[in-house]
Amino acid sequence: MSLTDDVKHKALELGFDLVGVTNASSIDVEQVELLAAWLKSGYAGRMNYMHKNFEKRIDPAKLLENAQSVIAVALNYTPPKRLRSLRVRHRQTKQSHLRDTIVPMGRIANYTQYEDYHSFMKKRLRKLTEFITSIAEADYKFKICIDSAPLAERALAARAGLGFIGKNHMLINPKLGLQIFLGEIITDLKLQADKPIFCHSQSASVNEEYIQSITAKCGNCDKCINACPTGALRPDGQFDANKCISYLTIEYKSQIPSEPAEKIGDRLFGCDECVLACPWQRDAPVCKNKQFKFYNDRAELDLRRILNLTQRDFDAEFDDSPIKRLDLERLKRNAQICLNNVSSKNQTK
Repeated sequence: MSLTDDVKHKALELGFDLVGVTNASSIDVEQVELLAAWLKSGYAGRMNYMHKNFEKRIDPAKLLENAQSVIAVALNYTPPKRLRSLRVRHRQTKQSHLRDTIVPMGRIANYTQYEDYHSFMKKRLRKLTEFITSIAEADYKFKICIDSAPLAERALAARAGLGFIGKNHMLINPKLGLQIFLGEIITDLKLQADKPIFCHSQSASVNEEYIQSITAKCGNCDKCINACPTGALRPDGQFDANKCISYLTIEYKSQIPSEPAEKIGDRLFGCDECVLACPWQRDAPVCKNKQFKFYNDRAELDLRRILNLTQRDFDAEFDDSPIKRLDLERLKRNAQICLNNVSSKNQTK
């Protein structure tokens, strides 16, 4: 096998579900133009970090001197199907009469039912670099990137053949669906690059290429756009983060205005609507990595219990969870919004 084949084999052995290689050149022109236009439009909301290090974000070589290749990996996080709802009823005794009360629960995004993927993937990518160093004929430099580095990882993953970017702006793999974590190793080692799933037409303009790439895989399907509770996925193909429930419940640091707060419903942390509506996700296999710790009791959380958490309780319970990135104050903010929405819904029944 070639060095590239050895690297891919090792990545899969370490528990990643997908691995591909692309060169370390800047992301494709249409992606650069789309990102620049998106930032200029104000659709990034208050994510000011997205405006910083623009050149690094679009060009991996700006993150590592003499970079030649990017190794892109993906980890499937599709959770097992739940056999029953976690909206449990408690039997309570009051004045000698039994009555049923519904415990108000808040939903969390599927990925937060697992341990923090940042540390999980970083450890395995580090093992991959150690393996490469052990078999390579010379010393090479590496930079591991998982979310925190300014890098257009979906565009690079698409170019490395891991999938295509759909109308919901997520990376879609035809076999694994959309619930996949991405990670990258930028290196000055020259590896054989893979081809993207969709190859651009040589005669098409930049805008035509983008439209063709989406249409080729998504066709006339608008299920993700129609499923978005807030209209964050606009009909014109733009994504307005200001309206996105994931942005509001995770990234947004201020008090959430009343109108979008009502549309949050019972979503305590994040939102999966556009992902779960996608036909490519319908038959996606469940995460098979047994080392990736899964918490089957975190699909929904007791809202009143969240409101009564102390900082010590919060640190202990969510120490290894992506929820930890959200401070306790904002988690309680979300819980109160969900509780208000759930209570209001029950009153109208």
